[in-house]
Amino acid sequence: MSKGLTNREKRALRVRRAIRRAANGRPRLSVFRSSKNIYAQVIDDAKGHTVAAASSLDKDLRGSIKTGADKAAAEAVGKLIAQRAIDAGIKQVVFDRGGYLYHGRVKALADAAREGGLEF
Repeated sequence: MSKGLTNREKRALRVRRAIRRAANGRPRLSVFRSSKNIYAQVIDDAKGHTVAAASSLDKDLRGSIKTGADKAAAEAVGKLIAQRAIDAGIKQVVFDRGGYLYHGRVKALADAAREGGLEF
C-alpha cells in the first residue's frame, strides 16, 4: 500500500507552483504552522537556500509570548521575520501560505510582516 500526499501537502504544492510563476525572482516567505508553534522562512529559490528564519521557539521570543500557538505569537514571529529579512537586504517577497487558509495565525503573521516593512 503506497502512502500518498495529504490534502494539505497537495494544496501546498499547488500554491507553491503558482507562486513560482508569479515570483519574478523575488524570494518567498514560507509559513509552517503546527499545533504548538509557528515558523516562517524567507527562501531564495534561485540559489536554493534560506535567507532568514524565525519561529515561536526563538530565544528572542520565548519570554515575551505565552504560547506559540496563538495569534500573538504569529504576530511576534511576523515582526521578527520582517526585521531579519530587511537586515539581510530583502524588502520584497512573495507570500507562501503553505496550503493553509489565509486566516487566523497565518493572516496575523502576514499582516505583522507587512507592518514590519516587507512588501508582498
